[in-house]
Amino acid sequence: MHRAPGALTMAAMTSTTVPGRTAAPRSGLLDDPRKLGWVLLAPTLVYIFGLVGMPLVLSLVYSVTSVTVARVDYTFVGLSHYIDALNRPAFWTALKNTFLYAIVAQVIVIIMANTLALGLMKNFRGKWFVRLLILFPFVAPISLGTLGWLWIFDSTYSVINWTLQQMGFLGPMERLFWLGQPLLAKTAIITVNVWRTLPLATVVLLAGLGSIPQDIHDAAEMDGARFWRHHFQITIPLITPIMLVSVLFGLVFTFTDMVVIFVMTRGGPFASTHVLASLAYYTGIEGGDLAEGAAISLFLFPLLVVIAFGMLYLARRSEIQ
Repeated sequence: MHRAPGALTMAAMTSTTVPGRTAAPRSGLLDDPRKLGWVLLAPTLVYIFGLVGMPLVLSLVYSVTSVTVARVDYTFVGLSHYIDALNRPAFWTALKNTFLYAIVAQVIVIIMANTLALGLMKNFRGKWFVRLLILFPFVAPISLGTLGWLWIFDSTYSVINWTLQQMGFLGPMERLFWLGQPLLAKTAIITVNVWRTLPLATVVLLAGLGSIPQDIHDAAEMDGARFWRHHFQITIPLITPIMLVSVLFGLVFTFTDMVVIFVMTRGGPFASTHVLASLAYYTGIEGGDLAEGAAISLFLFPLLVVIAFGMLYLARRSEIQ
C-alpha cells in the first residue's frame, strides 16, 4: 500500500522527540522533599518510640495497676501507688537528694567549666593533651569510672585519706569513712557527678567563647575594661544561651542517673543517698513491686519537663535581649 509522503505512524510519533526539548524527569520519592524527610526521620522515630515511648506507656500502665515481678495482674488501683509513694519518708529523702545533687553539681560545673574554657582559649604548649585529659571522663564508660571513684573513696585504700594523713590533717590510724556517713557519701556522689559532666560543659562553653567576635574583645580592651568587668559584663551575657543549654544537659544527666548511686552506695547508708531513679529501681526491680517503682519513676517526668521548658525559655529570652 502506498503511504503518503510525510505521514507518520503512531509508533513513529511516540518514538520521536521534538528537537530542543528534553524529556520531563520522572517524579519519585527522592524528588519530594516532604516524603523524603519522613523516610529519613522514620528510623529515628521508631528508635525513640521503642526506647522512650514504650517504656513510658508501660510505666503509666504499671503505676495504676497491681502488677509485680512475680504476678502479672493488671487490676486497676487508681492513684494508690502515687499516694503510697508520697507517704514514704524515703521518697522525700530521694526527692531532696535529686535536687541537691543536680543543683550543687551544676553550680560547681559551671564555675569550673568557665575557668577551664577560658584557660583553653589561650595558646600554650601541650594544649591538645590538656583537652584530651578533660574529655576522658566523658568518653569513658560511667560504670568503669565510678568503680575507680569507689576505690578512691574506700575507707581502707582511699588515696584521699592517705593524702590527708601525709599532710597532717588526719592521724596515722585515723580515717574518713566516705561512703559510710551520710554527709560524706553525698559529697562523694556530688564529686563524681561533677567529674562526669564537667567535660561536656567545658566543650560547650569553649565553643561559645570561640563564637564571640574578636572585635568585641578589642573594643572592651580599648575602653579600659579589666578582666572581671570584661568577663561578667561582656563574655558571660554573650554565652548565656549556650551556658543554659549546657546546664540543661547536666541537670537531665544528673536527675536521671542511678549508676553512681548503684555502684558507690546502693542508696546507703540507711537509704540516705537515694535519688528518685535509684529508689524506683530498688523498689520496682530489687523489691519486686513494679507498680510502685513505676509510680516513683514517673515523678521525674513532670520535673524534667518543667526544667527543660524553663531553661529553654531563659535561653530564648537571653538571645532576644
